[in-house]
Amino acid sequence: MKRILKAFVMSFSMFTAIPCPFQIWDEEARPLMTVCLPAVGAILGALWFLLAWGLKAAGIPWIFSGAILTAYPLFITGFMHMDGLMDVTDAVKSWRDRDERLRILKDSHTGAFAVIACVMYLILLFASFASFSDNVKLTCLIFIPVISRAMSALCVTVLKPLQVSEYSGSYRENIKKSHVIICLVFLVAALALMIVLGRWQGLSGVAVILGYLLFLRKAYKSLGGMSGDVSGYALTWSELFGIAALMLLALI
Repeated sequence: MKRILKAFVMSFSMFTAIPCPFQIWDEEARPLMTVCLPAVGAILGALWFLLAWGLKAAGIPWIFSGAILTAYPLFITGFMHMDGLMDVTDAVKSWRDRDERLRILKDSHTGAFAVIACVMYLILLFASFASFSDNVKLTCLIFIPVISRAMSALCVTVLKPLQVSEYSGSYRENIKKSHVIICLVFLVAALALMIVLGRWQGLSGVAVILGYLLFLRKAYKSLGGMSGDVSGYALTWSELFGIAALMLLALI
C-alpha cells in the first residue's frame, strides 16, 4: 500500500501542474505510476466538472465558458499532452523513413504540422464546448479523463515501447499482470459509471475509447512503438472525441 501511495504522488506530480507538497521518487514504485494514472484522471475530471457546473450555475454563456473549459485541460496538465500531440504530428506527417520520424519526434523545434494540429484541436474542442446545450450531463466530464488515462496506462503497459521511450528498459521488466488487470478495471468501471450517471450521454465514453484507438493506431504503426509522446497524442485527441460526442448526444 505504501508503494502504491508513493506511485500515486509520483504520478500526480509528474502528470499534472497542480502543486504537490510531497516530493517523492522511488524507482521501485515507478512501474505503478501508470497504474495510478486513471486515479489522477479522476481528480482532473472532478475539477473539470466543478468548473463547468460553476460556470453554468453562474449563468455564463456557453461560448465564453467553452473558452475556459478548453483552456482547463491544457493548463492543469502543464501542456504535457499537447506537447505529445504536436511532437507526434510533426513526426508522423513528415512522411519520412522511420529513423527520420523518430529523430523528428525528439526534435525540440516546432514544425508547421504541429502548429496546424494544435490550432485545429483547439478550434474543435472550443466549438464542442460552445455548442453544449443546457441538458448536457456535465457529470460525464468526470469520467472522460479517467477513460483516456486508463487507455494510456493500458497501452503503455501492454504494447511494445520505443527504444528511446521512458517506458522501455527496467520499467518494462517490472511490469506485472496485475498492473494490466487494474488498468482494465479502471477502464470498465469508469465507462459503466459514466453510462449509469449520464445515461445515453454516457456513451460518449465509448467515443473516447474509439478516438484513442484510432489515433494510437496511426502513431504506433508509423513510429513502431509506444512512448509518452504517443500516449499524450492519442489521449488528447480521444478527449476531444469524448467532448464532441457528449455535445452531439445532448442534442438528440
